[in-house]
Amino acid sequence: MEPASLAHGIDIRDAEESDLPAILDIYNDAILNTTATFTTHAVNLESRRLLLHERRVHGYPFVVATIAGEVIGFATFGEFRKGDGYAHTVEHTIYVHHHHHGKGVGKQLMPVLIDAARKLGKHAIIGGIDAGNAASLHFHRTFGFVEAGRLTEVGWKFDRWLDLVLMQKVLD
Repeated sequence: MEPASLAHGIDIRDAEESDLPAILDIYNDAILNTTATFTTHAVNLESRRLLLHERRVHGYPFVVATIAGEVIGFATFGEFRKGDGYAHTVEHTIYVHHHHHGKGVGKQLMPVLIDAARKLGKHAIIGGIDAGNAASLHFHRTFGFVEAGRLTEVGWKFDRWLDLVLMQKVLD
């Protein structure tokens, strides 16, 4: 049975300091239980506070998806790489609480990031995805991302090597 869509009950808003514990829980769950990130050790609340501050300083979005006030996902982007030549490219991240996977939360978050990147004059947005994550690869394709590169065995997690797919969307 397909998960029920939540798209109509979701509110998207800027993240606030008070959202950080929920953001931390969602991210740490992904760290400890998935290959959505190749990070292997849980992070602390201060790391999320610093990330939120950094995004705000650069004028980058950091948004949350909520239902009835409960944070069920978040999205942001930041520098793709250091150096002036990369100033027009950003790398995004979207995480959704595991109870809400496949319910349309990411489909509400991605357009916010794409619109923000365009408004900031960015030319390209990048996503780094575990090559084994077919759902995420498909998700990105639905938003016009194309595979731009595949790095074999660059990640090590859960006692196995992981391949990283770089997907790119050139913004008009």
